[in-house]
Amino acid sequence: MAKLSPCVFIILSIWCWATIAESGPDVMKYKDPNQPLNVRIKDLMGRMTLEEKVGQMVQIDRSVATPDVMRNYYIGSLLSGGGSVPAKEASPETWINMVNDFQRGSLSTRLGIPMIYGIDAVHGNSNVYNATIFPHNVGLGVTRDPELVKKIGAATALEVRATGINYAFAPCVAVCRDPRWGRCFESFSEDPNIVRQMTDIIPGLQGEIPSNGRKGVPFVDGQLKVAASAKHFVGDGGTTRGINENDTVIDYDGLMSIHMPPYYDAVRKGVATIMVSYSSWNGLKMHRNQQLITGYLKNKLKFRGFVISDFQGIDKMTDPPHANYTWSIQESINAGIDMVMVGYNYFEFIDGLTNLVNNNFIPMSRIDDAVKRILRVKFVMGLFENPLTDLSMGKYLGQQDHRDLAREAVRKSLVLLKNGKCVDHPPMLPLSKTSTKILVAGTHADNIGNQCGGWTIEWHGKSGNITKGTTILSAVKDAVDPTTEVVYAENPTPDFIKSNNFSYAIVVTGEYPYSESSGDNQNLTIPEPGPTTIMNVCESVKCVVVLMSGRPVVIEPYVSSIDALVAAWLPGSEGQGVTDVLFGDYGFMGKLAHTWFKTVDQLPMNVGDPHYDPLYPFGYGLTTEPTKGF
Repeated sequence: MAKLSPCVFIILSIWCWATIAESGPDVMKYKDPNQPLNVRIKDLMGRMTLEEKVGQMVQIDRSVATPDVMRNYYIGSLLSGGGSVPAKEASPETWINMVNDFQRGSLSTRLGIPMIYGIDAVHGNSNVYNATIFPHNVGLGVTRDPELVKKIGAATALEVRATGINYAFAPCVAVCRDPRWGRCFESFSEDPNIVRQMTDIIPGLQGEIPSNGRKGVPFVDGQLKVAASAKHFVGDGGTTRGINENDTVIDYDGLMSIHMPPYYDAVRKGVATIMVSYSSWNGLKMHRNQQLITGYLKNKLKFRGFVISDFQGIDKMTDPPHANYTWSIQESINAGIDMVMVGYNYFEFIDGLTNLVNNNFIPMSRIDDAVKRILRVKFVMGLFENPLTDLSMGKYLGQQDHRDLAREAVRKSLVLLKNGKCVDHPPMLPLSKTSTKILVAGTHADNIGNQCGGWTIEWHGKSGNITKGTTILSAVKDAVDPTTEVVYAENPTPDFIKSNNFSYAIVVTGEYPYSESSGDNQNLTIPEPGPTTIMNVCESVKCVVVLMSGRPVVIEPYVSSIDALVAAWLPGSEGQGVTDVLFGDYGFMGKLAHTWFKTVDQLPMNVGDPHYDPLYPFGYGLTTEPTKGF
């Protein structure tokens, strides 16, 4: 056998060692963006301890987080719950610096797995001061315009990224079947077909799946997009008497035909995560419904993103909440929940889940499935390559083109319910811009908080001018001729009205802000002084009532006194969208996406029901043509 020269031997030895090193255990394939997705996931999973895997399944509120907590407990995700902010009226830079600091804690762990940060950006990045506040879904469903909501999704993604955040707990794809539900304003429609159309907000938030992309696999297109979350799986809009977190009593076929369809579309459009509902289906809490979470969503629909609980959702599996936390952890994780929105008590959750795995109450295969899904989303988002946010992203918050888009959405979401006191009377709208003196009245006329509703700056929202925007009163003053005198009186007396020679009045009133269970309402009356203001004004002068509410409310007793009635829902920060249509620059075009009942005794009542006898039916809406100012 021929001998090798020393030089050749050295070269071959170096080549062999290089080959071994390249394929050896120290090559971190998961850090290589050129590796296939599944290779990266498998490589990282193979390196993780149980402690690191359990940490990835935990989401905690920013108020209990520090960079050290992120590092020491391998926390996979943070959130800002409603009103959980770094400082009052915090700037984008303050938000970005906070999120980046937490992220550096995550990156300093042994494996450097970045965290994902979520926020309730349900109508714009509405937790954040100076963000563009879009109309709530109850108004967007009226537009029946998927392209519009896609643009809103894209604008929202930019405004979320402007604060360093990369995950939006939106959209809500609930099908609200009873307006007594306190979250009905988060629902696009009582009709699942409209809700399905509106899931186009998902590619707005996340980006369009490429033509060669796989259906059901999460997709997030770069640093100007965010991970979305379709919620709340499933049947949250169908609870008995509209009671939040209650039981949805319906057979399997009804669940599949009414409440499930939006999830088909969400999965097909690449939604990254799906949030489970607090509610039950026929007595079984959704947070422990293995049949629907694992059997249907994961196995039948082939959803490949991760399933997240609602806030402290597993605590609420027992009555009282948190009564048997170990059981709640076991049931929810075995049902198929991948990430738990723990909130605050992460020590207890981590210890509980770890013990359940070590004692074989939860199989390691279930943990591995959960962590693979979480990592898949993080890899798809590009978090491993771009975990930190540059301060320059702050420019997108409250951007003028986003406010212009919101103004357009307001115009298209208005529904004209009445125009003319009687059938044979001339229409009142559009209004004249050149009248001598006009009255603006009502609790919602000069109040950004009231016109935005819940999930704005705070969890339940708040009355007052709580963020930047344009009130209806300001918009009216801008819309009319400079010679027109605009008088504002929140709740004027009949004597005051009659002592002035008003050409007409605009009354802006409705519901005060609420969210979730605080909004459950079994009578659905307009709170005082709204009804009093309507009657005082409309029985004294020709009036248009602009009603701001998160759902249809009791209005029949006042309709005969009103000359024109507009359902404005919860329009958000851009009040000029209302006056654009009131004064005829644009025409009314919205059509009801929720049935307007006569009395609450009729509820629940939805289009197609045998007892259907509404005040204004589903699809109703008068139209006007745009006019030049007169």
